[in-house]
Amino acid sequence: MTLVVTLVAVDPADLPAAIEAVEIAVAGTGAIVSATDLLGPVAADVAVESAFPALIRERAEEALAKRRVDVCVQPVEGRRKRLLIADMDSTIINVECLDELADFAGVKDAVSAITERAMAGELAFEGALRERVAMLKGLDLSALQRCYDERVRLNPGAETLVRTMAAHGARCVLVSGGFTFFTSRVAAAAGFHADRANTLTETGGVLAGRVGEPILGREAKLAALKEEVAALGEGPAAALAVGDGANDLDMIEAAGLGVAYRAKPIVAARANARVDHADLTALLYFQGYRFEAFAG
Repeated sequence: MTLVVTLVAVDPADLPAAIEAVEIAVAGTGAIVSATDLLGPVAADVAVESAFPALIRERAEEALAKRRVDVCVQPVEGRRKRLLIADMDSTIINVECLDELADFAGVKDAVSAITERAMAGELAFEGALRERVAMLKGLDLSALQRCYDERVRLNPGAETLVRTMAAHGARCVLVSGGFTFFTSRVAAAAGFHADRANTLTETGGVLAGRVGEPILGREAKLAALKEEVAALGEGPAAALAVGDGANDLDMIEAAGLGVAYRAKPIVAARANARVDHADLTALLYFQGYRFEAFAG
């Protein structure tokens, strides 16, 4: 089986030594290192002949443990994906929108504590969402736009990731356990084709403290992936899913390439690959895109 080990560094100066370390580690398994290809100033592919991808990944990660370099090991065939399905909060953007809204309501500490436990998989997502939204009851609707304007920023590489995949024919969908007020704006800013999220109910110009039903959570994110790839005439292997929290885990595990981005331990342990150091353009390099092909 031909595998590709993709390395993405933060600093270009770190890449040559990282390549050498991985080639030595991989060769130590008895695998054949057949070629090395530079994809850009911070990224390279190492082609490997091996029937043991899990072992190759283990050894590569061990070789890079003390380096600011991310790695992805996968079959070379089918690495370019036709669907990008991405979480929003703390993945495509820099914050948890609900936590920031809670700051405007004066209850950020209480809400953030629940968010942390829910994203770590310690609480059921739906119940945790209802509890947090209830704390926002009475918050003026103007706080939503202020929150977006003042707090929400695209994470580094997000727009390039989305616009590059879209330019090469992939469908890009933002799925969030957060709220449509934010996903609609973030999707437009980053270049997503569509967005799915929850809705906040309102009354008399303020939040009612309720979330619309049914709630889009872990199962709904998986359903979105399945629906989107089916509409493309494909199966889950054609999808790249990226997220950071426990409610992203089902779609990450179902995707052909599931990536944990700055993720909670439960997600990082079960994803195909992790991005702990580089920005979101690492997901382009993982698919074999060259730097020259980047858009946005």
